[in-house]
Amino acid sequence: MKLYSLFALSFAILFSEAQMVTITIKNNCQFTIWPATLTGGGVAQLPNTGFELPPQGDEAIDVPSTWTAGVIWARTQCSGSFTCATGDCGSGQVGCNGAGPKPPVTLAEFTLGHNEQDTYDVSLVNGFNVPVSITPEGGSGSTCTTTSCSADVNAVCQSDLAVKGSDGNTIGCNSGCDAFGGAQLCCTPPYNSSETCQPSEYSRFFKEQCPQAYSYAFDDQTSTFTCNGGPNYRVTFCP
Repeated sequence: MKLYSLFALSFAILFSEAQMVTITIKNNCQFTIWPATLTGGGVAQLPNTGFELPPQGDEAIDVPSTWTAGVIWARTQCSGSFTCATGDCGSGQVGCNGAGPKPPVTLAEFTLGHNEQDTYDVSLVNGFNVPVSITPEGGSGSTCTTTSCSADVNAVCQSDLAVKGSDGNTIGCNSGCDAFGGAQLCCTPPYNSSETCQPSEYSRFFKEQCPQAYSYAFDDQTSTFTCNGGPNYRVTFCP
């Protein structure tokens, strides 16, 4: 009985490990960031939904191999009662605990294991705060490659989209939707299809800076990447 129980426990541990994907988050920026995670689909949040990461630091997190609508982003200039200048989730804590980020913010998005395939992208639909890349470690497929927004969009952000910090420097760049609203810019009804929601002057600006990233809601063709084989991933801020 004891040997059987030990075998069952060992099998359970191995099975559990086989159902997880490791995402290593690297801070290549010259300043501290506070990465955060959000799990969609109405399922439980990850045990770790936020942490501090100094320059050149990295942190590995384990996510389910069927992680649905998973999002990773960086918060910047966090202090005091834990509020952040960009990417703030409003939790008042290091962990976001299921709360999403306030735009503008660069997003690394994942849907893992759907139809035995991983899908991932970098999204600027909610604007930009820091550069980011996603690199699969293993896996296969014609688009199982690194995708990134490595440009410093803040440096060239037009004035009507720019978000300024306390020192007057641009710390974020809003999307057209977040800056001005409206159904056409936000791809909301009756403009909520690929036929009716077309690129705007603002989404074209983001696409010029980061050709691989989503620039508006239906920018799928050049911005969606997929992997087979269940690889691990590396998310690098300021790649």
